[in-house]
Amino acid sequence: MKIKDGFTIRKIANSYMAIPIGTRTKDVKGIVALSETGAFIWKLLENDISEEQLSQKLMEEYDVSKERASADVASFLEWLKEQEWIDETTV
Repeated sequence: MKIKDGFTIRKIANSYMAIPIGTRTKDVKGIVALSETGAFIWKLLENDISEEQLSQKLMEEYDVSKERASADVASFLEWLKEQEWIDETTV
């Protein structure tokens, strides 16, 4: 799975923002604030990656348990799916 085209991530001060670009601006009004963890996952999703791989990367980056990483990834992916910003046809 991966993030659909039409977004860029920017760090502004101590915040991360997902900014719609191009035709995506028709669907998404404004910018989307992300936590540091959300931005980390989002950046990984710019390339084709599985949910399991995302959890593994989160465990490595933040030294958290498999359960915590899996729960955080699942929650973030659910939110992305609700927004229809993720392409699940890959992987």
